[in-house]
Amino acid sequence: MEFHSKTTKYKKELLENVIPFWTNHSIDTKYGGYFSCLDRQGKVFDTDKFIWLQARQVWMFATLYNKVESKKEWLDIAIHGAEFLEKYGYDSHFDWYFSLDRKGKPLIQPYNIFSNTFAAMAFGQLHLTTKNEKYAEIALKTFQRILQRKENPKGQYNKAYPRTRPLKNFALPMILSNLCLEIEHLIEPSLVDDLIDTAIHEVMDVFYHSEWGLILENVTDQGEFSNSFEGRLLNPGHAIEAMWFMMDLGVRLHRKDLIEKAVDITMDTLNYGWDQKHGGIFYFMDIKGHPPQQLEWDQKLWWVHIETMISLLKGYQLLKNPKCAEWFLKIEDYTWKHFKDENHQEWFGYLNRKGDVLLNLKGGKWKGCFHVPRGLYQCWKTLERISED
Repeated sequence: MEFHSKTTKYKKELLENVIPFWTNHSIDTKYGGYFSCLDRQGKVFDTDKFIWLQARQVWMFATLYNKVESKKEWLDIAIHGAEFLEKYGYDSHFDWYFSLDRKGKPLIQPYNIFSNTFAAMAFGQLHLTTKNEKYAEIALKTFQRILQRKENPKGQYNKAYPRTRPLKNFALPMILSNLCLEIEHLIEPSLVDDLIDTAIHEVMDVFYHSEWGLILENVTDQGEFSNSFEGRLLNPGHAIEAMWFMMDLGVRLHRKDLIEKAVDITMDTLNYGWDQKHGGIFYFMDIKGHPPQQLEWDQKLWWVHIETMISLLKGYQLLKNPKCAEWFLKIEDYTWKHFKDENHQEWFGYLNRKGDVLLNLKGGKWKGCFHVPRGLYQCWKTLERISED
């Protein structure tokens, strides 16, 4: 693999194509915050504002300012979004709404704990940038609320009937393994250590099914397999994204065994999740091969492939595993060929099974300024480390 040219490729794509798209098209100068519903050319097609995406964009621009270059424009954009979130984003309990209208009035209740997790990430990173204690306070209060809610994340909004089939979901321990590092400058070291240990155990032991070598999306509240639609569900992208979080923790903890297991799970997930007929990674699967309940199961999504490239590059950098390099080149070829828009800025998000563009939007209810730029940044920096080894 020729690393120098690839390093330049990812850096250039981030700084000259993707970030300028969001800088030029997403800023709501009238009411604050960001537009995320942007068509292929960056025109706004809906003005609703989704807390996940608002917070992720704050985090992204604060991170760029912290780690790439101290550009005033980037910091101004991050603060612009944070001020909107601070003013309108949460209720009196520090639970963050799911969505707001353009002016900041709540549209959807704070049923989803991930609005909280991304808000904590955003304000934690912004505090690192500005040292403004107001941002630290928001991050901490939000994080405390996450810890209070984590045993029953949806609370009153949970649709499941109590105690019939109690399940817990993979996404929260996965996110917490990353979130605690984002705000570790604000919380006690012992709490960080406890959260890391718990997250590793949950991700790598509880949700890991040793018979198949795969990560389940849901297990019973006792950590056991549930032979149901939810219990058989696989989300290959989720599992592989979590594996680079685990690799980073393996580096931090000097645990080669954790890194090796994360790479093995990445390989097993790819072997199971790769579409042998049309290429690309399936969105949802059933661990027993039954039909999934998700009608979009065979779509190919941008974030799944971008997160996979990160995990494969980190696996190669840390272990020099040739299978990681082989898979990376295969995933990279598919990703750049199908998701990158050759005629306009930013990348497509949604393909059908054959790899044709399904929706030509560049941002919407779920896709914003996060996975593409974060992925390009992670690949760029990992490629740099590989070149230096």
